[in-house]
Amino acid sequence: MNIGATLTLPIGSGAAGSGTRIWLAAGVTDMRKGFDGLAALVQSHLSESAFSGHIFVFRGRRGDKIKLLWWSGDGMCLFAKRLERGRFIWPQASSGSVHLSTAQLSMLLEGIDWRRPERTWQPTLAA
Repeated sequence: MNIGATLTLPIGSGAAGSGTRIWLAAGVTDMRKGFDGLAALVQSHLSESAFSGHIFVFRGRRGDKIKLLWWSGDGMCLFAKRLERGRFIWPQASSGSVHLSTAQLSMLLEGIDWRRPERTWQPTLAA
């Protein structure tokens, strides 16, 4: 999955393979946490291994910052984004995790409401 012009996440290929899942950590995360702090949250709060190759997504209290953590096969990767306007859409739950599709992650990172995307056009005739 390509994010912007410079970052490619390991979804569907590379070290993670097609079994890569995207987990959104519900609730609020202290955005001062880095590699080790977020990996510890994955293990303690989500009961997952940070070295699984899955992608873990965290959001700060104000909702304008987001961090993605994943193991690339030879090292831990951390991606951070801050929206200049608006907020990242997040579940109402205060704990646990939510599984996202790659399309939902793309929408989330663009600041789009990934929970209920609406198609703007539906075909009416096949021919």
